[in-house]
Amino acid sequence: MPAIDYYFDILLEKGGSDLHLSVGHPPTIRLKGDLVHVERDPLDEIKIRHLMDELLDVGQHEYFHAYHDLDFAYGYEDKARFRANYLYKTTGPGAVFRTIPSEILTTEQLGLPSAVVDLAERNSGLVLVTGPTGSGKSTTLAAMLDHINRRRDGHILTIEDPVEFVHRPRKCQITHREVGVHTPSFADAIRSAGRENADVILVGELRGRETMKMALQLASFGILIFATVHTNSAPATIDRFVNAFPASQQPQIRGMLADSLAGIVAQQLLRKADGSGRVAAQEILIGTSGVASAIREGKTTMLQSLIQSGGSHGMQSIDAVLAGLVAQGVVAPEDALEKAADKNSFARIPAVAAALKGGRA
Repeated sequence: MPAIDYYFDILLEKGGSDLHLSVGHPPTIRLKGDLVHVERDPLDEIKIRHLMDELLDVGQHEYFHAYHDLDFAYGYEDKARFRANYLYKTTGPGAVFRTIPSEILTTEQLGLPSAVVDLAERNSGLVLVTGPTGSGKSTTLAAMLDHINRRRDGHILTIEDPVEFVHRPRKCQITHREVGVHTPSFADAIRSAGRENADVILVGELRGRETMKMALQLASFGILIFATVHTNSAPATIDRFVNAFPASQQPQIRGMLADSLAGIVAQQLLRKADGSGRVAAQEILIGTSGVASAIREGKTTMLQSLIQSGGSHGMQSIDAVLAGLVAQGVVAPEDALEKAADKNSFARIPAVAAALKGGRA
């Protein structure tokens, strides 16, 4: 039994999301959004090297100590899986482990909006789930794939670095491919995905213009593509996608994106006001004809107003969702204001203004 499993047991027992190991600091977990020490004594480099090296095979050990960076997944018996990031910094080696629950939460358990569930029920198109690191994108995507796995026959292919949630076949055949283990790169895996007779493909992250263009092409072939992008809003996701290409190619990419985009779910994670945990807030853009026209014509500034007026299609703006959470007392107004897209307008929403005033009283 690796010695680090002791700290994983503490992390799981307390319900934390991450474990941090750093020279000169005690072992630390992220609990309900805050970093908390689990021991008083700091770790020295010898202890950290021992804790980290026990999890590596020979190839991983050589790679990490040669290149000073490594990502992989570690399965702790049947208790949980962890996404590990090993790194070197000024004080020496360190690591961060993100908890991947062994049980995949359903769309109902997560309380995902019906429009997000509807995206999972499409037969084709590109679905982008976006947000900063640690915003719960992987959990949301896992629930959407699980929804498909439970309800229709088909072949689900995931391409990840590393593989996070492991899905058991229910109605679907499941193929998990890990970059660096089963395929040299995301581009190589996506390039061959079209020949693997998949109905649904999850691309853990769209890295660079080559993978973005291939994902668009696969979506146009009648495959449902899920992917993540590190952006904070739906309009910013469109800009990031298009601006990844040189100007000469951007009209073509806008056209492909307009034709293929099923929807964007831009997710933020906030602490609950009562301290009981965290709650996700999602901005949702659906690929309607109006949205497609705005993308094709390069008028991304129109997308926010299309989201605000697209409630009948299931669209919702992040500020409207945050305002609702404040009005319900789920999140503190200060925390919601920090995540709002238009902070000045958000602070003037009556429910938010009243809550902010009450907090200062």
